[in-house]
Amino acid sequence: MDREFIDGLVSVITPVYNAERFILTAVESVMKQSYKNIEIILVDDCSTDKSAEIISSLQEKYQGIVYHLQETNMGAGVARNKALELARGRYAAFLDSDDVWKPEKIEKQLNVMQQTGAPLCYTAIEMIDESGKIVKEKRKVKEICDYNYLLHNTVIPTSGLLVDRKQCGDFRMHLRRGGQDYATWLKLMRNGAVARGIDEALVQYRMVSGSLSSNKFKSIQQVWEIQTQDEKIGKIPAAFHVLCFTLNALKKYLM
Repeated sequence: MDREFIDGLVSVITPVYNAERFILTAVESVMKQSYKNIEIILVDDCSTDKSAEIISSLQEKYQGIVYHLQETNMGAGVARNKALELARGRYAAFLDSDDVWKPEKIEKQLNVMQQTGAPLCYTAIEMIDESGKIVKEKRKVKEICDYNYLLHNTVIPTSGLLVDRKQCGDFRMHLRRGGQDYATWLKLMRNGAVARGIDEALVQYRMVSGSLSSNKFKSIQQVWEIQTQDEKIGKIPAAFHVLCFTLNALKKYLM
């Protein structure tokens, strides 16, 4: 039986693990959105720092914060899936605990989705360092991204995506160690769904040393595995896609 989602409600999906340095800024960027019909689901993957205390203080200050503590540490993918299970909203947005949203992000995305009927909408990002200083200006994004384009360009940032679950269904994240967001977006779009992009840096992506996404060579290997194993794409076209992905990654991060 299909789940019934609350129309108009945006559920923000945030896994938390030892996020005491940044979780306050991340949550407050949600609470300061111009669009107010929002809940944020914080799933704590057994943090050993003060994340839980900070979240508790935020719950006293703001309504709409749901906190869930996992019984064991199982990784960001499982935490996101638990958050999706708890989420009540028609719309699911993703925000990693070290990233930041601009105040008008959700409002602008909903406007685009309502005007175009798109089931997914993503925004451009700018990169900040651990102190919040901008280190890379906005990366341009396409207005339309379909499955074929996504095969050779990971243009959709996790913290920039908004999904209409009425159209896409009650989906779950792919449970792989790396590249789970990319694998999930491909799964959502493989049947013809098209994502709309907003070429405006409405997300600040924080570059944190030692993060899973910081190793670009590993990312290339993950793209290969996702395409050949999960998407069942032949090795020759997959090799071409990976080459395009590599060139696009070099353009994004080195220029």
